[in-house]
This record gives sequence, C-alpha cells and structure tokens, in this order.
Amino acid sequence: MKVIAFNGSARKDGNTAILIRVVLKQLEKRGIETELVQLAGQKIRGCMACYRCFSRKDGRCAVKGDIVNECIEKMIEADGLILGSPTYFADVTSEMKALIDRAGLVSRANGDLFKRKVGAAVVAVRRGGSIHAFDTINHFFLIGQMIVPGSIYWNMGIGREKGEVKGDKEGLLTMKALGQNMAWLLKKIR
Repeated sequence: MKVIAFNGSARKDGNTAILIRVVLKQLEKRGIETELVQLAGQKIRGCMACYRCFSRKDGRCAVKGDIVNECIEKMIEADGLILGSPTYFADVTSEMKALIDRAGLVSRANGDLFKRKVGAAVVAVRRGGSIHAFDTINHFFLIGQMIVPGSIYWNMGIGREKGEVKGDKEGLLTMKALGQNMAWLLKKIR
C-alpha cells in the first residue's frame, strides 16, 4: 500500500510539510509506503475548461508544461492521498487549488479515478480561516467518491513562522491520530 502526499505550500519544508510528515510517520510505522511531493517553486496553471480530458479519456490533463500530470499519475497509483496546504485568505494556495481542479476534472472524465481511495486533508494556519481550506480539500475527496478518515479535531496545526506548528501540541496529536486512522482504514478496505 502507498500514500502520496502533496504539500501545496510556497515554503518547502515549512509548517504544512511538518504536519504532513507527522501523518506520514504514523503510516510508515504501520508498514505503508509514503511519498511527499512539494509544490513549492512549481508553476502550476489552473484548469482551462477545455474539456479535452473528456474526449481523450487518457487519464491526463491536456495542459502541459507543469507537474500536474505527474501528480495525477502518482494519485492513480496510490491507495491514499494527503493534500496539505497553508491557509491563504481562508482557503488553499493557488497551486493546491489548481491541482485539485485539474486532477478532479481528469478523474471525473475518466470514470472517477480516485473512487474509494482514502483521502486526508492537512491544513496549516496562522490564526483563522483554516476550516474553509479544510473544506475545499475535503470537497475534492467527497465529490471524487473517496473515503475520508476523521481525527480527534479538524486536521489543522497552528503556526506562522517556519517550525511554529511544532509548538501546537493538539495539532500534532490530531495529525498523529489522523495517520493512525488513515492506516487502519487503508488496511480495512484493501
């Protein structure tokens, strides 16, 4: 089994990556292979609504020149997906939103490619707005007929400066429980 995680933060190895790694560690402890893809520094274009993915039905987006098709391939191959983002104006980053829009449309165009995979959202936040970012990611999972595990609280960690989320004990416990629950769920359905 494998879980692929995408860090939508503009800061590589920042708070979002720290939170994601807490989840990944729990998965790895339970024998699940993991991979983290960081979108920092990547120029990812949004969906152009060309709908070529519906006519081609090849599991790929017609937009070329960025990493989205590589990301979609990794999503298809994985049993579980983690999408992580810091909170930007009460939502996910533009890179994460572009990945969600394009991967989501390609999935729908090809018979729901992510159906019954396990999906978990991870959100870093300075203070407020994280619930909307959390919802944005979960809407992607739910419309794609994915299965979403819960945790002991909403999957968010609080911190602004790089590394500050390490001081959010409840946030770290939430990520730990999320990883444990995701591993349990993956093993039950696979």
